Amino acid sequence: MEVLRVEHLSKLYGSGETVVKALDDISFSVKKGEFVAIVGPSGSGKSTLLHLLGGVDRPTSGKVLVENTDVYQQNETQLAIFRRRQIGLIYQFYNLIPVLNVEENITLPLLLDGHKVDENQLHTIVKILGLTDRLSHLPNQLSGGQQQRVSIGRALIHNPTIMLADEPTGNLDSKNSNEIIELLKMFNKTYSQTLIVITHDERIALQADKIIEIEDGRITRNELIRA
Repeated sequence: MEVLRVEHLSKLYGSGETVVKALDDISFSVKKGEFVAIVGPSGSGKSTLLHLLGGVDRPTSGKVLVENTDVYQQNETQLAIFRRRQIGLIYQFYNLIPVLNVEENITLPLLLDGHKVDENQLHTIVKILGLTDRLSHLPNQLSGGQQQRVSIGRALIHNPTIMLADEPTGNLDSKNSNEIIELLKMFNKTYSQTLIVITHDERIALQADKIIEIEDGRITRNELIRA
C-alpha cells in the first residue's frame, strides 16, 4: 500500500538570474513499511527534500501526499498537527531539549499534543533502545550514541506514519553507527515502520529496500534493491 507520493516537486530559492533550483520536478512513491535511502552529493537537494516530506518547508510547486492527504493544502495549524502526529524526525545532531531528561525528551511529542503517555509503549521502546537505566539522565550526561537513541525514541513514541532520518549516523563512530542503523532496521521490519534515510554512507544505502539518488535537484536513480 502506498503511504507517500511525491508529484512534480520543485523548490526554488531567489528569483531571476540568481534563482537556485534546490529541487527540480521530483516524483516518486513509497510503500508502507518500506525502507528508502536517499543519497547524493552535498548540495544535491537531499535535505531540502526531507524538509518538504516532513512538512517543515513549503515547495514552490508540486505535491506531497501522505496517506492520500495533500500535505501542503493544509493551513499552518493543520500542518503543525501533521508534523507532530504523522512524521517522526531524526537529525544528525539529535536536537534534544537540554533541560529535559531522557523520559521527558522521548514523551515530549505526546505531551505537546495533549495525549497521555502509554506507559507500556514507553517501556517497550526504552527497553529496545537500551535506555531503561538512563531515563532520569539529561542529554549532556549521555554519549552520542545514547542521545541518538533518545531521538529515535522521540520519533517513534507517537507511532508516526513516516520516520525521516537526516544523516542519523553522521555524528557517530562506526560502532554506534552500526548499532543505530540496526535499531532503525529493526523498527522498520518488526513494526513495519516506514523509514526514509538521507545518508552519504553507501553501506547504509545498500541495506535499504529502495535507493533514490539525487543530483542537482533531480532524481538520477530510483532503484528497488529488494522487494
